[in-house]
Amino acid sequence: MARKDVDDIIDKYEHKLEDEYGDGYVENFEPVLMNKDYEVFRSEVLESKVTNYERWCNVAENIIKVNPSEKDLPKLEESIRVAHLNVTPQSAASLGALCGILLIFFGLLLFGLGYALGMVFYFFPIFLLIAGAIVIKPIGNIPIYLANKWRLEASNQMVLCILYIVMYMRHTSNLEHAVRFAAEHVGPPLGLDLKKVFWDIETQRFFSIKESLDYYLESWREYNLEFVEAFHLIEGSLYEPNNERRIGLLEKSLEVMLDGTYNKMLHYAHNLKGPVTLLYMLGVILPILGLVIFPLVGSFLGGAIRWYHLALLYNIVLPIILISMGNNMLAKRPTGYGESEVLKTNPEFKIYEQWVVNDRLIPISPKAFGIFLALVIGFFGFLPLLMPLISPGYDFEIPGLGLFLDFKDGNGPYGVGSLIAGMLIPLGMTVGISTYYGIKTKRLIKIKKQVDDLEEEFSGAIFQLGNRIGDGIPSEMAFGEVAETMSGTPTGKFFTAVNRNIRKLGYGMKKAIFDPRVGAILLFPSNLIQSTMKVLVQSSNKSPQVVSTSLITISKYIDRIKQVNERLKDLLADILSSMISQINFLTPLIAGIVVGVGSMVTTIINKLGTAFETLGSGAGDSPTNIATLANILNVKDAIPGYFFQLVVGIYVLEITIILTILSTSIERGADVTTTRNRIGKNVKRSMTFYFIVSLIGVILFNLLANAVSFVPSP
Repeated sequence: MARKDVDDIIDKYEHKLEDEYGDGYVENFEPVLMNKDYEVFRSEVLESKVTNYERWCNVAENIIKVNPSEKDLPKLEESIRVAHLNVTPQSAASLGALCGILLIFFGLLLFGLGYALGMVFYFFPIFLLIAGAIVIKPIGNIPIYLANKWRLEASNQMVLCILYIVMYMRHTSNLEHAVRFAAEHVGPPLGLDLKKVFWDIETQRFFSIKESLDYYLESWREYNLEFVEAFHLIEGSLYEPNNERRIGLLEKSLEVMLDGTYNKMLHYAHNLKGPVTLLYMLGVILPILGLVIFPLVGSFLGGAIRWYHLALLYNIVLPIILISMGNNMLAKRPTGYGESEVLKTNPEFKIYEQWVVNDRLIPISPKAFGIFLALVIGFFGFLPLLMPLISPGYDFEIPGLGLFLDFKDGNGPYGVGSLIAGMLIPLGMTVGISTYYGIKTKRLIKIKKQVDDLEEEFSGAIFQLGNRIGDGIPSEMAFGEVAETMSGTPTGKFFTAVNRNIRKLGYGMKKAIFDPRVGAILLFPSNLIQSTMKVLVQSSNKSPQVVSTSLITISKYIDRIKQVNERLKDLLADILSSMISQINFLTPLIAGIVVGVGSMVTTIINKLGTAFETLGSGAGDSPTNIATLANILNVKDAIPGYFFQLVVGIYVLEITIILTILSTSIERGADVTTTRNRIGKNVKRSMTFYFIVSLIGVILFNLLANAVSFVPSP
């Protein structure tokens, strides 16, 4: 056969496929475009900090090349593959070794500089040496942490993935097209995994979709067995000659996925109570209550404990420990509720991230505005440190509370007024963070709520639509009838938009829904709705009865998923309500009281030290124990209340952010928009409450302390 005849035959069937499935259908399966699609999609999905990590690994490997241990090598290789990283186990281990060596070097350098200058100090050099030895392993294992994060995000989309494949294969028994359909609609990161399945075929690593898919599923066998079983049932449906048995296997695959999700979440919820309680006690309650003793300890140990020791422990070490404990809890989290981050794939996502007032974009970015507010408010909090530089020796009395600054030989400030002013620093950070996230997610959350409301009633709407089409009404007319019965609802608005495009603009059903300029789907950025409408359009090429059956079945699937979601939320209700109460009430309340008590302890130490000095100087033959007490209760050795509240305030802010991320991830999986919105709200609520409690506690406790006289009457 001549080459021209072969080309004519290929062109003929390409045109037939494009007439049935749309323009560009055949081109989308070209190997070159598939490779490019995967590479471009990978660069868009991976965050900039991940790509920066890849560059750092390559730089570290060029400086010092380290081989990981034989024990860690297989797990690193698997994690790199799962997280789609362009690094090697050697480069990851080299980055960990280089960071550890640099920290150790800086620790030795700091000690040497201090010794050369005659100011020998041990704390920071020893801390850097210990930190350098500790971080080698965690930094070298970053691919493992990224892979766990990837699995968490991907597992949250698995129910939807199986749903999309089952939806597609009910009317078209083609595994390759069904997986591609799911890859387009499930979104990243699971969408990137499915595109990688095709990419492995095009690069001839595998020669069929089944081989490539089975290889990919092996990576989930240990972490999500029901996902693997569901896919194997779907593959088994391809070999069933009987259509009823084929559809039965497809429905069974979704049942396996949903039942497995519920059972694993049931065990997860029961096993979560212990780790969450441990997190509260070791990360929140005990550290905050332990803060009360530090003003006394600093005084009794002759100033051996300083505020920066406290800051290092509470603002750096403890948050890292809490993050590690939280990651361990999330790593065991099973498949989520099937919610995907649809807003990130919406083309208008970048616009909605901007600051919009009255539908007009403001040129100032939310991040810049948040930083500006934090700096302006925080500036007034730094005034107690700036005032001695501007006017040395200046101070003034606050009635009932003592001096505003109260520096003791250059140490301090110990004054209650400076402590209250210092509260503006964490308050400024709070305002900046809450403003930034509030502006960034305000419109996105509204859109997300609209989509959630639409999806909530969507199953009933498509059930009605399927029944109308099954009664013999053309699909184009059925949209108008259902829109009338559901007038005023979000789904009614969607169907009305489709019906308007069909009747007034003369569009076909596909164009009325998916037109890039006026398509109804543009107003409702939901992957579930978009994929359902694509199933509707594609099944309409067969027969109205196929359309009706597909829509009614999809409606049942969605109802089943909603039932499982509600049961899962009930399981986690107690744990989540406990975490929310910790975030919004208990933690800021305890921390605020601790700040008040700590400031009172410092005030009492100050007054007692002054009283003992007075007694010692008033009697020439005074007992030596009075002088000893005066030396022990020396306020200059105590931690100033100004720095004490600063450490506590920043710690409460960090705890609020960490617990918010943890509670949202437990509830909804990896949901960036909801997490950011809740951080903005919880930070504002928690830190405002902390500020009020601290302010009241500091004033009341210090009024009581100053009302007591520690000097005996003559």
